[in-house]
Amino acid sequence: MTIFLNGQFVPEAQAAIPVTDRGFLYGDGLFETVRVINGRPFRFPQHLERMTRGADFLKIKLPFAPKVLQAAAEQLIEKNEMPEAILRVTLTRGPGERGYTPKADGRPTMVMTLHVAPPSGNLLHWSLITSSFRVLAADPLSSFKTLNKLTHVMARAEAVERGADEALLINTNGEVAETASGNVFWVYHDRICTTPTGRGVLPGVTRAVVLEICQALGLPTNKRVVKPEALKDSEGIFITQSAFGIIPVATFDGELVATCPLVDQIFNAYRELLAKS
Repeated sequence: MTIFLNGQFVPEAQAAIPVTDRGFLYGDGLFETVRVINGRPFRFPQHLERMTRGADFLKIKLPFAPKVLQAAAEQLIEKNEMPEAILRVTLTRGPGERGYTPKADGRPTMVMTLHVAPPSGNLLHWSLITSSFRVLAADPLSSFKTLNKLTHVMARAEAVERGADEALLINTNGEVAETASGNVFWVYHDRICTTPTGRGVLPGVTRAVVLEICQALGLPTNKRVVKPEALKDSEGIFITQSAFGIIPVATFDGELVATCPLVDQIFNAYRELLAKS
């Protein structure tokens, strides 16, 4: 496997990052997970735009312009002969001295790797449980995919321990936020609902795509703040994320979730959009 490391294409076995890298020491950085379809990263500009905003917030200077990263990603896909894959883009503040204070003149680390993609043609169904872990309701960092994901890691581990596929994270106000790996949608009175950003919710790229699809299909949407109990009264629940796309929820906290034709309609429209990319 060939990877992209700081402007060079190198074999994975030869790639090395210093143990003083702040991404390793403190999770001081960002990442993006991008679906590769037909040899091209899907919605890559939106992913890079979010990473750029995150880098500005963290005061990390992006070492490469978005156009350079786009071209490098396409080269990486070609070199590895992986037209269907998952592209991981990782940016850290780079090597630094021990301690929390970052240096203003640090050299950021940029890595891009490819991974086997899950099948895109099959409609998966996941079991969802409510996690005991919480996210901050007003955390400005929730707007970005930072390398600090321990809450989400522990929530997913909790789900697995309880025999489920995914965990629903509630914020510190007791409101529905997101899942361990994606955004959550539900159908209520034929409206496609999701939690607004600013409530501990990552503004997901696939989330935005689904909202675009709903607009194109004439399906009404609603960004609502609800307690988790409200999901049990919904007509359907689904999760969105870049790797798997759209995943309907089959059970929530051990109870069956209604099958909703609108979810299938959105899934089919999303699959068509991927095929055209």
